[in-house]
Amino acid sequence: MKLVLKIFAIIAFLAIIVLVIAYGRGYRWNLKKNSLTSTGILSVNSAPNAAKIYLDGQFKGATDINLALSPGSYLVEIKKDGYTSWTKTIKIRGELVYTIDAQLFPLNPSLSPLTNLGIVKTLPVDQTERIIIFSDNGDPVKDGVYLFEAGKRPLSLLPPLKLLIFKKDLPLSDLVFKKTDVYFSPDYKEAIFDFQNAQGDRQAYLLSLDGDNKNLFEVSSSKITLLTAWEEERNKEVQKILETFPKEIVKVASDSFNIISFSPDKTKLLYQSNHNLKLPVIIDPPLIAANQTKEERNLTKNNYFVYDKKEDKNFLIENWKWETENYVQWYPDSRHLVFFDNKKISVVDYDNTNKQTIYSGPFEGSFFINTSDGKIITLSNLNPETNKLPDLYLVGIR
Repeated sequence: MKLVLKIFAIIAFLAIIVLVIAYGRGYRWNLKKNSLTSTGILSVNSAPNAAKIYLDGQFKGATDINLALSPGSYLVEIKKDGYTSWTKTIKIRGELVYTIDAQLFPLNPSLSPLTNLGIVKTLPVDQTERIIIFSDNGDPVKDGVYLFEAGKRPLSLLPPLKLLIFKKDLPLSDLVFKKTDVYFSPDYKEAIFDFQNAQGDRQAYLLSLDGDNKNLFEVSSSKITLLTAWEEERNKEVQKILETFPKEIVKVASDSFNIISFSPDKTKLLYQSNHNLKLPVIIDPPLIAANQTKEERNLTKNNYFVYDKKEDKNFLIENWKWETENYVQWYPDSRHLVFFDNKKISVVDYDNTNKQTIYSGPFEGSFFINTSDGKIITLSNLNPETNKLPDLYLVGIR
């Protein structure tokens, strides 16, 4: 009798282990089929959290949550009052976990002034949080070239706005700041400012972006040599990052890509194709539970793409007609692209889904930059009747 009980206990114990393992792998009891069937797990997260989840139009709870679902296709909608919505059709497979991280943006973002200078020209310091500002209002104690560092917080010991040089201290008279060309060093510690006056005369100076510029250093005659050296150094840095990608992609990229930028986490590459060609497959078969958006490996000349080295996925991006590469920037989470979109600013997932307008208020030209905490800085004039020139404003989209 004791032997029978021991055997029964062992069998019961093994049965419990099997059930626990099966449950962990997504198996659930199907009342309709009266059998144990395989399910998949949908993990839904959002920022901000506590957004409503709808599957095929039916409310299923609030983020952040894990949902056990039968295999099949589902239309997932994530909604929160006062925010943009997120929508995508996904396919659930048995025993696999599919994760959604939806970023929602406020429908009515806040707007806060950052400067009070009157700005005639702004230039982002490439993909950093720094902005070159040219102020020219006929005021000798304010007119000049400034550096605004968006990454500095209000409680920082150093102010975010730093004077680089007053206009009156520049030797070239009758300057037209709007016609200034700026070239940044690879480490962004200095830049060549190529100034022009109303008569068309030009003078180039090397200005520090970190220190003072009391002693001007003219580089008009050596500008080309310096720019060539900077370009070579910048290409070396790009190549170092590119070498972390699969070697087959590195070869194609070196020969056929116009590299726009890497994502902040350096796992994705935004580029323009210079030729018609087919991108080689690196991971075959594809990773389980990878991004399900249809990719495009047939590259067409002049189109824009994002390549994800983690999943070996390549996505065709909406063919924006950019006047400059600063029209599109990576969002800090490395999962979105922010871009100038016909008098408004929009965001799209890196796989070209879920395009959302994040700011359609007043702003000048096409200037904007991202901040590391997920906000946007624009150049706006909210009261043109009083203010002749615009200033920097912070758009609170998070």
